[in-house]
Amino acid sequence: MKLSEHLSIYLRSIKMTLGASKKFMFCIFADEVLSAVMPYVPVWFSARLVDGLIAGDSADTLVLLAVAGVFLTFAISTLRNFITSVESMAEYDVYTLERWSYSKKALEMAYESIEDRETKHLLERIKKETQTGWNRFYLYRSYREITFSVTQILAGIGMSASFFALSSFSLWGKLGLVALFAATVAVNMFTENKVQASKNRFWESAIDMNVLDDKCSSFIKDYTSGMDIRLYGMEDNLDTIMYSCDRKFGMEGAKQRMKESLMKLPSDFMLQGLKLALYAVLISAALLGEVSVGSIAKYVSCVILVLGAFNELARILTITATNNHYLKRYFSYFDIPNNMYQGSLTVEKRDDAEYDVEFENVSFKYPGSETYALKNVSLKFRVGQKLAVVGENGSGKTTFIKLLCRLYDPTEGRILLNGVDIKKYDYDEYMSIFSVVFQDFRLFSFTLGQNVATASNYDPEKVTDALEKSGFSQRLSELPHGLDTYLYRDVSDSGIELSGGEAQKIALARALYKNAPFLVLDEPTAALDPLSEAEIYARFNEIAGIRTAIYISHRLSSTRFCDDILVFHNGNVIQRGSHDELVSSNGKYAELWNAQAQYYK
Repeated sequence: MKLSEHLSIYLRSIKMTLGASKKFMFCIFADEVLSAVMPYVPVWFSARLVDGLIAGDSADTLVLLAVAGVFLTFAISTLRNFITSVESMAEYDVYTLERWSYSKKALEMAYESIEDRETKHLLERIKKETQTGWNRFYLYRSYREITFSVTQILAGIGMSASFFALSSFSLWGKLGLVALFAATVAVNMFTENKVQASKNRFWESAIDMNVLDDKCSSFIKDYTSGMDIRLYGMEDNLDTIMYSCDRKFGMEGAKQRMKESLMKLPSDFMLQGLKLALYAVLISAALLGEVSVGSIAKYVSCVILVLGAFNELARILTITATNNHYLKRYFSYFDIPNNMYQGSLTVEKRDDAEYDVEFENVSFKYPGSETYALKNVSLKFRVGQKLAVVGENGSGKTTFIKLLCRLYDPTEGRILLNGVDIKKYDYDEYMSIFSVVFQDFRLFSFTLGQNVATASNYDPEKVTDALEKSGFSQRLSELPHGLDTYLYRDVSDSGIELSGGEAQKIALARALYKNAPFLVLDEPTAALDPLSEAEIYARFNEIAGIRTAIYISHRLSSTRFCDDILVFHNGNVIQRGSHDELVSSNGKYAELWNAQAQYYK
């Protein structure tokens, strides 16, 4: 990575943090400046006290120096405590915004990106890297340490500048000491760079191992996994996997630490050599009477502090350069574009709900796939129809719905609403005309009413009506807290656990509550018992109303309630007609019907 890119990434990170909280950045800067200066206070006052004692200064002068030193140290410490308390509140805001940034990005992404495996892996990776101290997590530490080191270097140079004015210390000696100082810093930077590169290789090699260990740990901690673990005797297998990961990580980590210790030996040797040269110069100057006893302590302390600060700054800059690679990956997730064309046309709000939909030679491939999930699909339908979509697994039924709802855009062809390409409509407005219950729907650990209305504020009567139409009214009457009952026990101990059928009824109620012109049901009775299923079928026309009901099902008995049936096979619509028309033919629908007929008798 070029220096310009390093600077660009780091400046972007500073701008990001300032955007989250300027107060947090100011507190970091102020706290670290005070922290860096603080060690020099006792060094300066101690040197003055020692010199004063030797020179025979009055007791009042010595006491005044001691009190001033203690008071200044106390004042700095008190101010730091205040700054730290303010910083902790600002830090909470920063971390809250950071956590929200992941959710915000997910909400802004195209569904294509959300479903993409590489995007999921990237998200898992940057979160794991954050947990292990990299990318955004390390930023705040780097701000602190860079500020601390730079301040300590400047303060130390200021306090020890008179050292180079010693007449007994020759110009060549001064240049030699500076050269030795610079060489020590250079060797330390080189060593630290090698150590960090070795660490990076180690952590890179451990990524998959850490992800596997984390997945197993999350699986064990999730209470919903408890039954499967016990019934299938998975304890030993999970324990073996986690033990193997932990042991391998521990052994490789021990080797890594030993390697780092050996790599640091040259820089440690140079540091001790510099200290020895410094002591030799100061002792020589002291013997010639050029340096006071107090000044010896001051110079040694300052030079050692400056050297430590230089070495620390070199280490920090090296790690920061490494962290920029992690930040680059971190930013790459938030830079994933939403390539869904965002139209601006308003979707016409029609009282008669007259909407015509047309698929015009639509073909589609999922990202990264060379196989068409749909191929040259052309068809028309309008609101008010009850449309069934049937076919074997993998025939293209769900893909057809995803394209209709514009979760994906067609690879080829167009989808029209009232003669207009759906890409030209405002995306959110277009989505608002669909109420969908997918087969893999999700309920949340909120109250029943919030799950149906998908909002904190809702119309209780409307929610209750939707639950009644979906067949949940009997269960609702048994709930002590009614619509305020929490689903599941993640949030409340009084939450209820749901059967698959009950969850499906709530999901259907959610679709009914939205009351959109298009009602899309993907296997809406798959988890229902036969009586509940019959109840839904008997009231199917009432539930759908004047809306278009697009009904995906493997159970062909349900298709008799629909006006029109689309038969998908290998990504194509191969048949279309009513139930009686299709059964009387010798096509795919008749084949599927006859295969299932024994279960309908």
